[in-house]
Amino acid sequence: MRHIMVMNAKGGCGKSTLATNLASLYASEGFETSLVDYDPQRSSLDWLAARPEEYPKIHGVAGFDDGLRSLPRSSEFVIIDAPARTHTKELNELVRRAETILVPVLPSPIDIRASEVFIDELLNVGKVSRRQAKIAVVANRVREYTLIFDELDEYLQRLKVPYLGALRDAQNYIRAYQRGLGIFELPQYLAWPDWEQWEPIIEWLDSKRSQP
Repeated sequence: MRHIMVMNAKGGCGKSTLATNLASLYASEGFETSLVDYDPQRSSLDWLAARPEEYPKIHGVAGFDDGLRSLPRSSEFVIIDAPARTHTKELNELVRRAETILVPVLPSPIDIRASEVFIDELLNVGKVSRRQAKIAVVANRVREYTLIFDELDEYLQRLKVPYLGALRDAQNYIRAYQRGLGIFELPQYLAWPDWEQWEPIIEWLDSKRSQP
């Protein structure tokens, strides 16, 4: 059973976007997939409630109610949408539940500063410092050829963790979310630019580099 967590203490950075798209990707590849929502805002579970029945099934788990106790044992991939404002003891408890952690960061001065503090804290969590969990960062909702993206890109490249790439600020993500779908379940003619941006993320997740 593979546990992949999407987290950042800064709210509004697109954790649910990454989590729902990862869940739909693995489900569409035929894996038994569970989506665990630890955020009381229920963004991931709301997305799952809108998912059409004819698409591959994803098991929804309300992590903010009972943690992983109701997680189906048949799950092959467990995608965890962590809450915002997670620090200290709560952060340690959440990290214990994952082997792989993705941190999305938005192109804004506030998000860059907040993520710098959070990633430093995350690197000092026992499980991460002992290399029992691997972390990587993703630039999210970016607009290329802007000064703020250049600043974010430069910052992420300086980190001591893998920087997997950037996902553009595209209406496709909104279209997919509203329909309970993932970006890979949209028509190719519409979503192929986004598929290409996901390739290095998926390649890293599929490699041994992303696992302890």
